Amino acid sequence: MHPMRWLPAAVLMGVTGASVAEDKPLWELGIGIAPLVSPDYRGSDESRGYLLPLPYIVYRGDIIKIDRSGIYGRLFESDRVKLDLSADAGVPVDSSKNSARQGMPDLDAVFELGPVLEICLWRHCNGDRKLQFRWPVRAVFSTDFGSIESRGGSTHPHLNFDMKNVGPGGGWNFGISAGPLYATERYHDYYYEVAPQYEILPARPRYDARAGYSGSRVTLALSKRFQHIWVGAFARYDSLSGATFEDSPQVRSDHVFMAGFSVAWIFAVSEQVVNVKD
Repeated sequence: MHPMRWLPAAVLMGVTGASVAEDKPLWELGIGIAPLVSPDYRGSDESRGYLLPLPYIVYRGDIIKIDRSGIYGRLFESDRVKLDLSADAGVPVDSSKNSARQGMPDLDAVFELGPVLEICLWRHCNGDRKLQFRWPVRAVFSTDFGSIESRGGSTHPHLNFDMKNVGPGGGWNFGISAGPLYATERYHDYYYEVAPQYEILPARPRYDARAGYSGSRVTLALSKRFQHIWVGAFARYDSLSGATFEDSPQVRSDHVFMAGFSVAWIFAVSEQVVNVKD
């Protein structure tokens, strides 16, 4: 998940940064674990704890880049504008364990793929302080690992603010962001539609979702790389107030909170180094 960043203008005015390039390994490999507490889906009032394996893969190629934020394919780049290819994913949900979805089909694992536009809004685009407008537009698919189905598309325009090398002793990276979410009807239907065969009156009436506003999101992320260990944590809050599907019987909470922690041991790095600025 890419860390989302936003700070009030009064704070940003007091922060400066300088562009600093440094040599880093072309690739790094590691393995770790990531405890996570997450709602079954946005709008669910039931959450689960997960202990997920964490592959640590970093690749700093000229075109393809992989880091803790995801996989990016550089499509275009100038001093202030970048167009990347990005991806995201979501865990499956067992409907038998969710009271709102009893008797309904399980929700399969979801993955998203599409371009993301990044615009630098500050004069120091590659420094320790970076403010960006980011606009990912992704096609969404679900899979039971036997077949793949299209689930429409989603977009999340947001402001991002990054601060590098902060905190006690330095070396900590902090990010915060906020912005609205939008999605197609097919995407909303996957989570919030109640088809006639699953209608249970009065608790679960028939419902057909619409395209449009999906709520808003704020995310904070913190990480640090030690010599052979990487640690990270994040917290995310979503508000569904005003979302086009907020009156769905599947929505039992108008706010969502997710948090997680991860630690990885880095066991291999390339001898080849590349000069990077961000």
